[in-house]
Amino acid sequence: MVMAVSFTRYGRLYYLDPGSHSPKVGDKVLVPTDSGPEVAECVWAPQWVSEDIDGLPECAGPATDEHLARDEANRRRRAEARTVAKRLIRKHELPMKVIGVDVLDADDVVKIYFTAPHRVDFRALVRDLARTLKARVELRQVGPRDEARLQGGIGPCGRDLCCATFLKDFEPVSVRMAKEQDLPVNPLRIAGACGRLMCCLKYEHPLYVKAHDRMPALGSRVDTPNGPGQVVGRNVPSDSVTVRLNSGGRCSCPSASVCSPRKQHDARYDSASEHGIGD
Repeated sequence: MVMAVSFTRYGRLYYLDPGSHSPKVGDKVLVPTDSGPEVAECVWAPQWVSEDIDGLPECAGPATDEHLARDEANRRRRAEARTVAKRLIRKHELPMKVIGVDVLDADDVVKIYFTAPHRVDFRALVRDLARTLKARVELRQVGPRDEARLQGGIGPCGRDLCCATFLKDFEPVSVRMAKEQDLPVNPLRIAGACGRLMCCLKYEHPLYVKAHDRMPALGSRVDTPNGPGQVVGRNVPSDSVTVRLNSGGRCSCPSASVCSPRKQHDARYDSASEHGIGD
């Protein structure tokens, strides 16, 4: 049994083992953390999954009125810390932008996340923040991807950002992945809200690599049901190719109905037989 919760509305999802509890969507539940149980909202009710999942933290039960009151107090405290931090940053004339605040009740610590164009000497700022907030203050500088994760937003696809909902780690993404998916290498088209390459370029990349190994290459001469021609385009989602016919015009054919020249066919399968493939 698995359930999913979120600490903020439309925020990142965290998966739990419901244990003996059966919360409904919208219920407030307790999630075990390093600093003690925290209040979160149930987004997916407990359900069976086919995968064998181990090591999930177990739901600590429904949130009581005391927990809800503490959570509301922490929300007000985070809002206050954000306002104070912005005011003191302006006072110290530092090139910083506050993007997130977290409060750890157990340790009486206020964590403030910020972005800056370069390293910043914020020692004087930390002293003023600790004096004003009456708590130990930690400042953490984050990069563009973490900024998008903390702030959230809508991606080019019209959905909530992957990093702010379900992505746990940022995997490396390269321009080569966009090229192999026949996407325009235009920063405005392949960049996410963070200004870096979209994380979703990684999702379908293995499918495109496998399909391109199987489909005829661009520029190759092929035979189609409509006559011979040259491949000028490939559409992996529809598993089809666009061919410019020798007789004029173009046609779109399923890749299975397009035959490469006999020479390419023999070169591929003769090489395979020499290495004992398929024996």
